[in-house]
Amino acid sequence: MQIQINNLKKSFGEKVAVDISQFTIHHGDIVGLVGNNGAGKTTLFRLLLDLLKADEGQVLFSDEAKGLSTIAPSESEEWKKLTGAYIDDGFLIDFLTPDEFCDFIAKVNGVSMEPITSGTDGEDNPLASLYSQFAAGEIFGLKKLIRDLSAGNKQKVGVIAALLGNPQLLVLDEPFNFLDPSSQNVLKRIITQYHEKTGATIIISSHNLQHTVDISSRIALMEDGKIIKDLPNEHGSAEKELEDYFQV
Repeated sequence: MQIQINNLKKSFGEKVAVDISQFTIHHGDIVGLVGNNGAGKTTLFRLLLDLLKADEGQVLFSDEAKGLSTIAPSESEEWKKLTGAYIDDGFLIDFLTPDEFCDFIAKVNGVSMEPITSGTDGEDNPLASLYSQFAAGEIFGLKKLIRDLSAGNKQKVGVIAALLGNPQLLVLDEPFNFLDPSSQNVLKRIITQYHEKTGATIIISSHNLQHTVDISSRIALMEDGKIIKDLPNEHGSAEKELEDYFQV
């Protein structure tokens, strides 16, 4: 999926959260969105997903291969069939168990949860064994409500649910938060292998510069709501400039 941002602005009172004159995310990009707290990353994601109304400007989606003509998210529901996203635990239904929630998401997307719970790759879920490894035996089959899970396990449920429909656009806000190092490394493998298998457009925000550099084809650096740098990242080429900016 391709995303075109034109003159997009969003303010909260006197605080300008997003002010992007033009930015294009091309089909098949893995864009790492980085910036300090308050830079506008999460607000941008909410604008992309039609969870916030912009003050000015527009976002346009298109995916000719999937029959999606150029549309604004607020004008159609068709893009939602091609999109998986997880921003925070507000995306979860916390009075369900992970099994119940993910089974619901799977049914909505016309796929089965069985490959993931059994850890066997299948046509519907080609990375099911990796998802099962990511769950690490701490989520499924335990009859524990989502609201009673640790922050890390809630994160895992949200990420797995976002991937269940094999989306052509995947949006993840701080997906490495709350995860132990082993789970972070498995998630990096999931993201890179998912991209290799599907060619999906993936947008991820993270404060972990190393993980972002490892998986992204482009890095967008945000400051005060603006994208101040759009860095190519072939073979980790953006790492030095990011380290200089953040004084790492």
